[in-house]
Amino acid sequence: MFEKLELTRMAQTLAAHSGARMAVIAENVANADTPGYKARDLPAFAEVFRDPDLPMRATRAGHLTAVGQGHLPDAERVKGHEAPNGNSVSLEAEMVKSVEARQSHDMALAIYRATSDVIRASLGRPR
Repeated sequence: MFEKLELTRMAQTLAAHSGARMAVIAENVANADTPGYKARDLPAFAEVFRDPDLPMRATRAGHLTAVGQGHLPDAERVKGHEAPNGNSVSLEAEMVKSVEARQSHDMALAIYRATSDVIRASLGRPR
């Protein structure tokens, strides 16, 4: 019952997207000095959640997924200024993106907790 609620599905999808985005950001930061490396990022969550052709996927068997969920979208190259060695990673931009991803993940957890509290209250089970 709990995993079938649209709100919890959205929160789970947002948390998965935020985690995947943090992985891409970490890869960008790790390659900040690699000549020729092009920075990448995931599409915005709103695009991924609304687009039925880009559903999220479970990366492990234990993940809760909605019926018909597919896979995470591939990271795309980000347009930006290139250094003389061909690298396009901006550490400042990556820091901003990491804060955005963390805030999205925190929001997903807050939504999940609030939904859980409402369900507990409706069942007469206090926290």
